[in-house]
Amino acid sequence: MANRRWLLPEAIEDVLPRDAARIEALRRALLDEFSGNGYEFVIPPMLEYVESLLTGSGHDLDLRTFKLVDQLSGRSMGLRADITPQVARIDAHLLNRKGVTRLCYCGSALHTLPAGFNATREPLQIGAELYGHAALEADIEVIRLLAGALSRCGIKVLRFDLGHVTVFRALARKAGLAPEAEEELFGALQGKDVPAVRELLNSVVDPVRSALLALPELYGDRQVLARAAKTLPALPEIAAALSDLQRLADALADLPLSFDLADLRGYHYHSGVVFAAYCAGSPAAVALGGRYDDFGRTFGRPRPATGFSMDLRELARLSPDGEPRGAILAPWPEDDAMHAEAMRLRAQGERVVLALPGHDGTWREAGCDRILVRSGDNWIIESLKED
Repeated sequence: MANRRWLLPEAIEDVLPRDAARIEALRRALLDEFSGNGYEFVIPPMLEYVESLLTGSGHDLDLRTFKLVDQLSGRSMGLRADITPQVARIDAHLLNRKGVTRLCYCGSALHTLPAGFNATREPLQIGAELYGHAALEADIEVIRLLAGALSRCGIKVLRFDLGHVTVFRALARKAGLAPEAEEELFGALQGKDVPAVRELLNSVVDPVRSALLALPELYGDRQVLARAAKTLPALPEIAAALSDLQRLADALADLPLSFDLADLRGYHYHSGVVFAAYCAGSPAAVALGGRYDDFGRTFGRPRPATGFSMDLRELARLSPDGEPRGAILAPWPEDDAMHAEAMRLRAQGERVVLALPGHDGTWREAGCDRILVRSGDNWIIESLKED
Protein backbone atom coordinates (compact mmCIF):
# COMPACT_ATOMS: atom_id res chain seq x y z
CA MET A 1 0.00 0.00 0.00
CA ALA A 2 1.28 3.46 -0.88
CA ASN A 3 2.43 5.66 1.97
CA ARG A 4 -0.49 8.01 2.71
CA ARG A 5 0.84 9.62 5.88
CA TRP A 6 1.32 12.95 4.10
CA LEU A 7 -2.36 13.21 3.07
CA LEU A 8 -4.61 15.69 4.87
CA PRO A 9 -8.31 15.22 5.71
CA GLU A 10 -10.85 16.35 3.13
CA ALA A 11 -11.39 20.14 3.02
CA ILE A 12 -8.25 20.71 5.14
CA GLU A 13 -5.15 22.09 3.43
CA ASP A 14 -1.71 23.53 3.99
CA VAL A 15 -1.04 27.16 3.07
CA LEU A 16 2.21 27.40 1.10
CA PRO A 17 4.68 30.32 1.28
CA ARG A 18 3.26 32.63 -1.40
CA ASP A 19 -0.34 32.34 -0.21
CA ALA A 20 0.72 32.42 3.43
CA ALA A 21 2.56 35.70 2.82
CA ARG A 22 -0.57 37.23 1.24
CA ILE A 23 -2.78 36.02 4.09
CA GLU A 24 -0.38 37.41 6.69
CA ALA A 25 -0.15 40.77 4.89
CA LEU A 26 -3.96 41.01 4.87
CA ARG A 27 -4.16 39.98 8.53
CA ARG A 28 -1.77 42.76 9.53
CA ALA A 29 -3.52 45.34 7.33
CA LEU A 30 -6.98 44.47 8.67
CA LEU A 31 -5.94 44.41 12.32
CA ASP A 32 -4.26 47.79 11.79
CA GLU A 33 -7.52 49.05 10.23
CA PHE A 34 -9.52 47.80 13.21
CA SER A 35 -7.01 49.18 15.72
CA GLY A 36 -7.10 52.58 14.03
CA ASN A 37 -10.84 52.64 14.68
CA GLY A 38 -10.43 51.82 18.37
CA TYR A 39 -10.97 48.03 18.26
CA GLU A 40 -8.80 46.13 20.75
CA PHE A 41 -7.30 42.76 19.78
CA VAL A 42 -8.19 39.62 21.76
CA ILE A 43 -7.09 35.99 21.28
CA PRO A 44 -9.66 33.45 22.57
CA PRO A 45 -8.59 29.81 23.07
CA MET A 46 -9.04 27.20 20.36
CA LEU A 47 -11.13 24.96 22.63
CA GLU A 48 -13.52 25.48 25.53
CA TYR A 49 -16.08 23.53 27.50
CA VAL A 50 -19.03 22.88 25.22
CA GLU A 51 -21.61 24.58 27.44
CA SER A 52 -19.64 27.84 27.23
CA LEU A 53 -18.73 27.53 23.57
CA LEU A 54 -22.26 26.80 22.34
CA THR A 55 -24.42 28.71 24.82
CA GLY A 56 -27.01 30.70 22.90
CA SER A 57 -25.45 29.96 19.51
CA GLY A 58 -28.19 27.73 18.12
CA HIS A 59 -28.42 24.22 16.70
CA ASP A 60 -26.43 24.95 13.52
CA LEU A 61 -23.22 25.76 15.39
CA ASP A 62 -23.64 22.67 17.57
CA LEU A 63 -23.63 20.45 14.46
CA ARG A 64 -20.55 22.21 13.07
CA THR A 65 -18.49 21.81 16.25
CA PHE A 66 -15.91 19.05 16.80
CA LYS A 67 -16.27 17.67 20.33
CA LEU A 68 -13.94 15.70 22.61
CA VAL A 69 -13.57 14.74 26.27
CA ASP A 70 -11.12 16.63 28.48
CA GLN A 71 -8.87 14.01 30.14
CA LEU A 72 -8.21 16.35 33.07
CA SER A 73 -11.83 17.06 34.04
CA GLY A 74 -13.87 14.45 32.15
CA ARG A 75 -16.07 17.25 30.75
CA SER A 76 -17.04 17.68 27.11
CA MET A 77 -15.00 20.23 25.20
CA GLY A 78 -15.39 21.71 21.73
CA LEU A 79 -13.03 23.06 19.08
CA ARG A 80 -14.47 26.43 18.15
CA ALA A 81 -16.46 26.67 14.93
CA ASP A 82 -17.08 30.40 15.39
CA ILE A 83 -15.03 32.91 17.38
CA THR A 84 -17.85 35.46 17.86
CA PRO A 85 -19.44 33.69 20.90
CA GLN A 86 -16.03 33.59 22.58
CA VAL A 87 -15.55 37.34 22.11
CA ALA A 88 -19.03 37.93 23.56
CA ARG A 89 -17.99 35.88 26.60
CA ILE A 90 -14.80 37.96 26.98
CA ASP A 91 -16.81 41.18 26.88
CA ALA A 92 -19.44 39.90 29.32
CA HIS A 93 -17.24 38.25 31.95
CA LEU A 94 -13.56 39.14 31.63
CA LEU A 95 -13.60 42.81 30.66
CA ASN A 96 -16.94 43.57 32.32
CA ARG A 97 -16.91 47.22 31.23
CA LYS A 98 -19.90 49.49 31.72
CA GLY A 99 -19.57 51.49 28.53
CA VAL A 100 -18.85 50.75 24.88
CA THR A 101 -16.28 48.03 24.15
CA ARG A 102 -14.77 47.48 20.69
CA LEU A 103 -12.96 44.17 20.13
CA CYS A 104 -11.36 42.45 17.14
CA TYR A 105 -9.87 38.99 16.66
CA CYS A 106 -8.23 36.65 14.17
CA GLY A 107 -7.70 32.89 14.36
CA SER A 108 -8.52 29.48 12.97
CA ALA A 109 -11.96 27.93 13.41
CA LEU A 110 -12.82 24.29 12.67
CA HIS A 111 -15.98 22.92 11.05
CA THR A 112 -17.16 19.31 11.07
CA LEU A 113 -18.41 19.82 7.51
CA PRO A 114 -17.51 22.45 4.90
CA ALA A 115 -19.97 25.34 4.70
CA GLY A 116 -20.30 24.99 0.93
CA PHE A 117 -18.82 23.61 -2.27
CA ASN A 118 -15.01 23.97 -2.26
CA ALA A 119 -15.16 25.58 1.21
CA THR A 120 -12.46 24.82 3.76
CA ARG A 121 -13.20 23.22 7.12
CA GLU A 122 -10.55 25.46 8.71
CA PRO A 123 -11.46 29.07 7.93
CA LEU A 124 -9.13 31.76 9.23
CA GLN A 125 -11.78 33.92 10.84
CA ILE A 126 -11.19 37.64 11.32
CA GLY A 127 -13.74 40.10 12.59
CA ALA A 128 -14.75 43.03 14.77
CA GLU A 129 -17.47 43.39 17.40
CA LEU A 130 -18.97 46.43 19.13
CA TYR A 131 -20.64 45.99 22.55
CA GLY A 132 -22.64 48.30 24.77
CA HIS A 133 -24.53 50.55 22.30
CA ALA A 134 -28.08 49.53 21.40
CA ALA A 135 -28.91 52.22 18.84
CA LEU A 136 -28.29 52.25 15.08
CA GLU A 137 -25.12 54.33 15.35
CA ALA A 138 -23.30 51.09 16.24
CA ASP A 139 -24.67 49.26 13.17
CA ILE A 140 -23.67 52.18 10.96
CA GLU A 141 -20.15 52.15 12.44
CA VAL A 142 -19.53 48.43 11.92
CA ILE A 143 -20.88 48.45 8.35
CA ARG A 144 -18.60 51.37 7.53
CA LEU A 145 -15.73 49.56 9.24
CA LEU A 146 -16.43 46.52 7.05
CA ALA A 147 -16.49 48.68 3.92
CA GLY A 148 -13.13 50.21 4.87
CA ALA A 149 -11.64 46.80 5.66
CA LEU A 150 -12.61 45.35 2.28
CA SER A 151 -11.32 48.47 0.52
CA ARG A 152 -8.00 48.04 2.32
CA CYS A 153 -7.85 44.49 0.94
CA GLY A 154 -8.33 45.88 -2.58
CA ILE A 155 -11.73 44.15 -2.86
CA LYS A 156 -14.49 46.06 -4.63
CA VAL A 157 -17.87 45.41 -3.04
CA LEU A 158 -20.72 44.89 -5.50
CA ARG A 159 -23.37 45.27 -2.82
CA PHE A 160 -24.11 45.18 0.88
CA ASP A 161 -27.32 43.21 1.52
CA LEU A 162 -29.25 44.43 4.56
CA GLY A 163 -32.10 42.65 6.32
CA HIS A 164 -33.81 42.50 9.70
CA VAL A 165 -34.68 39.22 11.45
CA THR A 166 -37.45 40.91 13.47
CA VAL A 167 -39.68 40.99 10.37
CA PHE A 168 -39.78 37.19 10.10
CA ARG A 169 -39.99 36.69 13.85
CA ALA A 170 -42.98 39.02 14.17
CA LEU A 171 -44.81 37.27 11.33
CA ALA A 172 -43.99 33.76 12.62
CA ARG A 173 -45.26 34.70 16.08
CA LYS A 174 -48.43 36.19 14.60
CA ALA A 175 -48.95 33.00 12.57
CA GLY A 176 -48.83 30.93 15.77
CA LEU A 177 -46.40 28.40 14.30
CA ALA A 178 -45.02 25.59 16.43
CA PRO A 179 -41.21 25.67 16.85
CA GLU A 180 -40.73 22.77 14.40
CA ALA A 181 -42.92 24.42 11.76
CA GLU A 182 -41.16 27.75 12.25
CA GLU A 183 -37.82 26.01 11.74
CA GLU A 184 -39.02 24.42 8.49
CA LEU A 185 -40.39 27.72 7.27
CA PHE A 186 -37.12 29.42 8.14
CA GLY A 187 -35.20 26.92 5.99
CA ALA A 188 -37.59 27.31 3.06
CA LEU A 189 -37.39 31.11 3.18
CA GLN A 190 -33.61 31.03 3.45
CA GLY A 191 -33.52 28.93 0.29
CA LYS A 192 -36.21 31.13 -1.32
CA ASP A 193 -38.21 27.93 -1.97
CA VAL A 194 -41.60 29.57 -2.60
CA PRO A 195 -43.52 26.29 -3.27
CA ALA A 196 -42.29 24.89 0.06
CA VAL A 197 -43.19 28.14 1.84
CA ARG A 198 -46.69 28.01 0.33
CA GLU A 199 -47.18 24.42 1.48
CA LEU A 200 -45.96 25.15 5.01
CA LEU A 201 -48.45 28.05 5.27
CA ASN A 202 -51.56 26.05 4.34
CA SER A 203 -53.07 26.47 7.80
CA VAL A 204 -52.08 30.15 8.21
CA VAL A 205 -54.67 32.81 7.36
CA ASP A 206 -54.23 36.21 5.72
CA PRO A 207 -52.81 38.77 6.04
CA VAL A 208 -49.92 36.90 7.74
CA ARG A 209 -49.88 34.16 5.10
CA SER A 210 -49.64 36.66 2.24
CA ALA A 211 -46.94 38.59 4.09
CA LEU A 212 -44.77 35.50 4.62
CA LEU A 213 -45.23 34.50 0.96
CA ALA A 214 -44.15 38.02 -0.05
CA LEU A 215 -40.85 37.98 1.89
CA PRO A 216 -38.78 36.24 -0.85
CA GLU A 217 -39.90 38.93 -3.30
CA LEU A 218 -38.97 41.82 -1.02
CA TYR A 219 -35.45 42.11 -2.36
CA GLY A 220 -33.73 44.96 -4.21
CA ASP A 221 -32.85 48.63 -3.75
CA ARG A 222 -34.29 50.96 -1.13
CA GLN A 223 -37.65 50.99 -2.92
CA VAL A 224 -38.15 47.57 -1.34
CA LEU A 225 -38.70 49.29 2.00
CA ALA A 226 -41.64 51.29 0.65
CA ARG A 227 -43.12 48.13 -0.89
CA ALA A 228 -42.66 46.26 2.38
CA ALA A 229 -44.49 48.99 4.31
CA LYS A 230 -47.47 48.58 1.98
CA THR A 231 -47.34 44.75 1.81
CA LEU A 232 -46.65 43.68 5.40
CA PRO A 233 -49.10 43.91 8.32
CA ALA A 234 -48.91 47.06 10.42
CA LEU A 235 -47.30 45.36 13.41
CA PRO A 236 -45.24 47.63 15.70
CA GLU A 237 -42.16 45.35 15.46
CA ILE A 238 -42.25 45.38 11.66
CA ALA A 239 -42.73 49.14 11.53
CA ALA A 240 -39.70 49.60 13.83
CA ALA A 241 -37.57 47.21 11.73
CA LEU A 242 -38.43 48.99 8.48
CA SER A 243 -37.68 52.32 10.15
CA ASP A 244 -34.24 51.00 11.16
CA LEU A 245 -33.52 49.88 7.61
CA GLN A 246 -34.67 53.23 6.24
CA ARG A 247 -32.30 55.05 8.60
CA LEU A 248 -29.45 52.80 7.48
CA ALA A 249 -30.31 53.47 3.84
CA ASP A 250 -30.06 57.21 4.50
CA ALA A 251 -26.88 57.04 6.60
CA LEU A 252 -25.05 54.68 4.21
CA ALA A 253 -26.29 56.16 0.94
CA ASP A 254 -22.74 56.32 -0.44
CA LEU A 255 -22.42 52.51 -0.25
CA PRO A 256 -23.94 50.04 -2.78
CA LEU A 257 -26.86 48.88 -0.65
CA SER A 258 -29.59 46.35 -1.33
CA PHE A 259 -32.26 44.95 0.98
CA ASP A 260 -33.42 41.35 1.48
CA LEU A 261 -36.19 40.72 4.02
CA ALA A 262 -35.91 36.94 3.57
CA ASP A 263 -32.19 36.83 4.40
CA LEU A 264 -32.19 34.98 7.72
CA ARG A 265 -28.57 33.86 8.06
CA GLY A 266 -27.63 33.75 11.72
CA TYR A 267 -31.32 33.85 12.57
CA HIS A 268 -30.86 31.70 15.66
CA TYR A 269 -28.77 34.29 17.49
CA HIS A 270 -29.16 37.54 15.57
CA SER A 271 -31.70 39.94 17.04
CA GLY A 272 -32.04 42.81 14.57
CA VAL A 273 -30.22 44.21 11.56
CA VAL A 274 -28.21 41.65 9.56
CA PHE A 275 -25.90 42.33 6.63
CA ALA A 276 -23.69 40.59 4.08
CA ALA A 277 -21.07 41.86 1.61
CA TYR A 278 -20.75 40.47 -1.93
CA CYS A 279 -17.98 40.99 -4.46
CA ALA A 280 -16.99 39.76 -7.92
CA GLY A 281 -15.46 36.29 -8.04
CA SER A 282 -17.53 34.78 -5.23
CA PRO A 283 -21.18 33.67 -5.36
CA ALA A 284 -21.19 33.48 -1.55
CA ALA A 285 -20.97 36.46 0.78
CA VAL A 286 -17.40 37.51 1.58
CA ALA A 287 -18.47 38.90 4.98
CA LEU A 288 -21.44 38.32 7.29
CA GLY A 289 -22.59 40.33 10.26
CA GLY A 290 -25.42 41.76 12.27
CA ARG A 291 -26.82 42.60 15.65
CA TYR A 292 -27.03 39.99 18.43
CA ASP A 293 -28.25 41.85 21.51
CA ASP A 294 -29.61 38.74 23.25
CA PHE A 295 -26.34 36.83 23.17
CA GLY A 296 -24.78 38.33 26.30
CA ARG A 297 -27.88 37.30 28.27
CA THR A 298 -26.78 33.67 27.92
CA PHE A 299 -23.59 34.60 29.81
CA GLY A 300 -25.60 36.31 32.55
CA ARG A 301 -24.95 39.88 31.39
CA PRO A 302 -27.16 41.32 28.64
CA ARG A 303 -25.16 43.60 26.33
CA PRO A 304 -26.15 45.21 23.03
CA ALA A 305 -23.81 43.82 20.36
CA THR A 306 -23.14 44.04 16.64
CA GLY A 307 -20.25 43.01 14.42
CA PHE A 308 -19.04 40.99 11.43
CA SER A 309 -16.59 38.26 10.44
CA MET A 310 -14.71 37.15 7.31
CA ASP A 311 -12.45 34.29 6.18
CA LEU A 312 -8.88 35.45 5.52
CA ARG A 313 -8.27 32.57 3.10
CA GLU A 314 -11.17 33.76 0.95
CA LEU A 315 -10.08 37.39 1.20
CA ALA A 316 -6.60 36.40 -0.02
CA ARG A 317 -8.14 34.55 -2.97
CA LEU A 318 -10.27 37.54 -3.95
CA SER A 319 -7.78 40.35 -3.34
CA PRO A 320 -5.52 41.56 -6.18
CA ASP A 321 -2.59 39.22 -6.70
CA GLY A 322 0.48 41.47 -6.62
CA GLU A 323 3.92 40.23 -7.54
CA PRO A 324 5.64 38.68 -4.51
CA ARG A 325 8.67 40.62 -3.32
CA GLY A 326 11.91 38.75 -3.91
CA ALA A 327 14.79 38.38 -1.48
CA ILE A 328 18.40 39.54 -1.66
CA LEU A 329 21.09 36.83 -1.51
CA ALA A 330 23.97 37.75 0.83
CA PRO A 331 27.36 36.14 0.10
CA TRP A 332 29.15 33.63 2.25
CA PRO A 333 31.27 33.79 4.40
CA GLU A 334 29.54 36.28 6.65
CA ASP A 335 31.77 39.03 8.04
CA ASP A 336 31.12 42.16 10.06
CA ALA A 337 30.78 44.42 7.00
CA MET A 338 28.34 42.12 5.22
CA HIS A 339 26.40 41.57 8.44
CA ALA A 340 26.04 45.32 8.95
CA GLU A 341 24.83 45.81 5.38
CA ALA A 342 22.34 42.96 5.68
CA MET A 343 21.00 44.46 8.90
CA ARG A 344 20.67 47.86 7.21
CA LEU A 345 18.68 46.35 4.31
CA ARG A 346 16.44 44.38 6.63
CA ALA A 347 15.70 47.57 8.58
CA GLN A 348 14.46 49.03 5.27
CA GLY A 349 12.04 46.13 4.85
CA GLU A 350 14.10 43.93 2.52
CA ARG A 351 14.38 40.18 2.90
CA VAL A 352 18.05 39.19 3.04
CA VAL A 353 18.96 35.49 2.80
CA LEU A 354 22.38 34.15 3.76
CA ALA A 355 23.94 32.04 0.97
CA LEU A 356 24.93 28.91 2.86
CA PRO A 357 27.77 27.13 1.01
CA GLY A 358 27.15 24.25 -1.40
CA HIS A 359 23.78 25.35 -2.82
CA ASP A 360 24.71 27.28 -5.97
CA GLY A 361 21.99 27.29 -8.60
CA THR A 362 19.14 26.83 -6.11
CA TRP A 363 18.61 30.30 -4.72
CA ARG A 364 15.90 31.43 -7.14
CA GLU A 365 13.64 28.62 -5.96
CA ALA A 366 14.22 29.95 -2.44
CA GLY A 367 12.76 33.30 -3.53
CA CYS A 368 15.97 35.25 -4.22
CA ASP A 369 15.96 37.52 -7.27
CA ARG A 370 18.90 39.82 -6.38
CA ILE A 371 22.35 39.40 -4.92
CA LEU A 372 24.46 41.59 -2.65
CA VAL A 373 27.91 42.22 -4.18
CA ARG A 374 30.93 43.93 -2.59
CA SER A 375 32.57 46.59 -4.76
CA GLY A 376 35.62 47.87 -2.92
CA ASP A 377 34.34 49.40 0.30
CA ASN A 378 30.78 49.62 -1.04
CA TRP A 379 27.91 47.21 -1.51
CA ILE A 380 25.75 47.06 -4.61
CA ILE A 381 22.67 44.99 -5.40
CA GLU A 382 22.57 43.17 -8.74
CA SER A 383 20.06 40.90 -10.43
CA LEU A 384 20.64 37.25 -9.50
CA LYS A 385 21.64 35.12 -12.47
CA GLU A 386 21.60 31.36 -12.11
CA ASP A 387 22.12 28.66 -14.74
